[in-house]
Amino acid sequence: MIPRRDLFPHVIEMNYQARQRLGCSVYLIYDDADWLLIDIGYEDTAEEIVDLIRQMDFSLANCRYLICTHADVDHIQGMKRAQELLPSAKLLGHPDCKVHLAGPDRIITFAEIAAQGISIDLPAMEVQQTIQEGDVLKLGSLKIDVWTTPGHTPGQLSFRMGSLLFSGDNLFRDGSVGNIDAHHGSDIAAFIKSLERIRDADVEWLLPSHGPYFRKDPQMVQKTIDRLNEYAHMADFGTCAVDWPLLEEWEDELARGTLPD
Repeated sequence: MIPRRDLFPHVIEMNYQARQRLGCSVYLIYDDADWLLIDIGYEDTAEEIVDLIRQMDFSLANCRYLICTHADVDHIQGMKRAQELLPSAKLLGHPDCKVHLAGPDRIITFAEIAAQGISIDLPAMEVQQTIQEGDVLKLGSLKIDVWTTPGHTPGQLSFRMGSLLFSGDNLFRDGSVGNIDAHHGSDIAAFIKSLERIRDADVEWLLPSHGPYFRKDPQMVQKTIDRLNEYAHMADFGTCAVDWPLLEEWEDELARGTLPD
């Protein structure tokens, strides 16, 4: 048996537990004997993660839920293997996640990015229960509120537990955010609203899906919002932008016959 390294009471993060990077941040929440996992990462580390959990003296039969924050391959490729290792657990995700994994949709999950030579195996899997805004998950005496926080993907979920927010790919400690990509279903305006919600919420700590957890700093969140507000009106992210004022300026210059200085 190995000692448990809790980040917070009832919360273990598997990269911290292993003292090495296993992939995306994989959170184990537990109360007494019952436990759940938020995300799992790639298939090649799924068995290692489950073995670590066993070594921490958690009964594999007491895993109640396997939760997908969203359908990106780097978060959920290993869920099929995790279901085989943890047959008592129910696979949960947003309704969009259920659709994208049933196929699966290789483009929207980032399993296939031809321009970068990325082609990753992604088995079809069934999300057994859909969850979304307003749902509450119960684990022993714990209550976990489900937030729908779109922007990075339409179906991205975050999970609030007291002063903690398991915030998915919404925001990282350096102020960056999850990929913004039209093929991925990203929506900059929705992303901004999700970040505003996080900024204004009375949560104290953000536990993201990549990198270390961090104390919420409203000024840092606002700086990220300001940057995305600029992106929404620039060509940087193509069809994800809501408009491009430069083109309107150019039309006016053409009409007036104005030349650059």
